[in-house]
Amino acid sequence: MNSETASPANTSPANASPVTVVGLGLMGRALARAFIKSGHLTTVWNRTAATADPLVDEGARRASTIGEALSASPLTILCLTDYQAVRELLDTSDADLTGTTLVNLTSGSSAQAREAARWAERRGAGYLDGAIMAVPPAIGTADAVILHSGPQADFAAHRATLGALGTVTHMGADHGLASLYDVAGLAMMWSVLNAWLQGTALLATAGVDAATYAPFARRIAAGVAEWLPGHAEQIDRGSFPAEVAALETSARAMDHLIEESEAAGVNTELPRLLKAMADRAIAAGHGGEQYPVLIEEFRKP
Repeated sequence: MNSETASPANTSPANASPVTVVGLGLMGRALARAFIKSGHLTTVWNRTAATADPLVDEGARRASTIGEALSASPLTILCLTDYQAVRELLDTSDADLTGTTLVNLTSGSSAQAREAARWAERRGAGYLDGAIMAVPPAIGTADAVILHSGPQADFAAHRATLGALGTVTHMGADHGLASLYDVAGLAMMWSVLNAWLQGTALLATAGVDAATYAPFARRIAAGVAEWLPGHAEQIDRGSFPAEVAALETSARAMDHLIEESEAAGVNTELPRLLKAMADRAIAAGHGGEQYPVLIEEFRKP
């Protein structure tokens, strides 16, 4: 991964590059406001024109057509419902996109990102795909992490402008990488939250409330996070010596979690799923190896 990171820039009107924002939902409006506050001449467009009124009052320029919006700036930020909406909208415009860079912050899949990049290339435009790892109120602060993937030259050319949005990072030349990092992050988020909910439900049967358990759970999560670099080395080497514990030992602990949950009348679907994967790996001869060997199960269709 060739990543470059930049934090929010305090850009003055004297050197601020013009930018266009297309799509003014909650996130799109937050993006536009961040550019306005950083001194960029910001052109905005939305299907429902009235949505732009507050931004115009704050200093934005309203484009009357999508073609006008695309022609107004060397950089256009797209933040729409989905990739189909992006294509349908841009296909209605005959604007010359030569020399324009599109940054698509619309949520979608890596395959959609790569196809959108090919479409942009046919239209003569530069293209970066992106993923916003933040909620709208965080936009414009260092807490807003925004991933970009595509040609490094395109990112470098607009890095200062994009820096108005938050901490912007280039993940690599493959246009699909930002989307893949996005969903990989979601997998982490949901897994941590679901594990915490499992433990919260268990402790509640003994009268322990969620607020009491949360600090302990946080320490556990932080401790597990410390294991990741070492586990990653094993995965990349394809070698999983049991330096701390063998998978079969972890599987016995999973049985204990299932039994405790059953006895307490708590849902066992999550621990049973984990145990089923461990059992398959053990049956394949990996019981004496360390937990990251389960990557082989995750890699299967």
